[in-house]
Amino acid sequence: MSRYSIFSLARNALSYHENWSRAWRSPEPKREYDAIIVGGGGHGLATAYYLAKEHGITNVAVLEKGWIGGGNTGRNTTIVRSNYLWDEATHLYEKAMKLWEGLSQDLNYNVMFSQRGVLNLGHTLQDMRDIERRVNANRLNGIDGVVLDTKGVKEIVPIINDSPNARYPILGASFQPRAGVARHDAVAWGFARGADQRGVDIIQNCEVKGIRRENGCVVGVETNKGFIASKKVGVVAAGHSSVIASMAGIRLPLESHPLQALVSESIKPCIPTVIMSNAVHGYISQSDKGDLVIGAGIDSYVGYGQRGSYSIIEGTLAAIVELFPTLSRVRMNRQWGGIVDVCPDACPIISLTPVKGLYFNCGWGTGGFKATPGSGWVFAHTIAQDRPHELNAAFSLDRFSTGHLIDEHGAAAVAH
Repeated sequence: MSRYSIFSLARNALSYHENWSRAWRSPEPKREYDAIIVGGGGHGLATAYYLAKEHGITNVAVLEKGWIGGGNTGRNTTIVRSNYLWDEATHLYEKAMKLWEGLSQDLNYNVMFSQRGVLNLGHTLQDMRDIERRVNANRLNGIDGVVLDTKGVKEIVPIINDSPNARYPILGASFQPRAGVARHDAVAWGFARGADQRGVDIIQNCEVKGIRRENGCVVGVETNKGFIASKKVGVVAAGHSSVIASMAGIRLPLESHPLQALVSESIKPCIPTVIMSNAVHGYISQSDKGDLVIGAGIDSYVGYGQRGSYSIIEGTLAAIVELFPTLSRVRMNRQWGGIVDVCPDACPIISLTPVKGLYFNCGWGTGGFKATPGSGWVFAHTIAQDRPHELNAAFSLDRFSTGHLIDEHGAAAVAH
């Protein structure tokens, strides 16, 4: 290292970052915008970014009641995959996957997308039939995927318990090699910086208190910073979407549940991919720092808590220890919960509403993070063009009255 580099490092270390330029501005809200995005998580920021980049709409405000990425974006387990069953979901998630593969270059910000693959374990004959069906459906849609037997799973993850006497013996798995993980904070920061550079105003600590309408059209939102006018309002508020919808007199078919996760102390690399199991309601991966990232299924009760119950964590850890006996002495560092909004068919709503100019992107359940760039891309199109893109046309709000549901419980559920 040169003397200049050493001096530069020392100077910046002692400056306490005082002279660093901010990643995005903190402006006061204007009186009016061409579009307002409610929710400053990954989906909302991606929507604003693609509104500016793809559609030239730069007079946009992102309103976040807390801080950027402080909701579900920073409270998930960062899994990215596109191996869903039905065509509609597969095409949407695959659009997101293709955007993920070039996202760091597009944003000029390292989102740490690591394509280490995802294993979905099968423990029964019916599990394996479902796995084979899903992999075949994926391959017909051009999605990568293979079916593995027990030996194939063991080759990828040598420390996994492949004993036939286990409570849930491993009969095989599906494997999507292009799947993986990304850094959740970096995704939010990258989209925030990218949107800001294109003229979008990101306004934190700005809570929406009401939605103002006139003659069946949206005209703006009431906030703790005053009224902000706009003829287009897109709501991407995850677990609180139904609360905001009620402000406009709309009832959404959603339930909000806590979804828990935890991380361990750092250990040497031993989990080279993402492993998940619907049967035992648990999944695990290892971060670049070495800590184990472990997740559970949703708590069955409805609520807005961000902690969850210990019984769910206890059951999940029991399952993880059975799958990986060598991890039984690893200590857990911290635990948290997010608020997920779940639709009856385990698929999202990305839709126009009966109120002209008001749009909702919600109901992602446990699958929101993986869809982040694709969700923002199609939602930006829907807002800009006032009509859905062909990729999200099937995810309209009226499918719950027409009966055109997309049942992805088998490929969603705990398998994030």
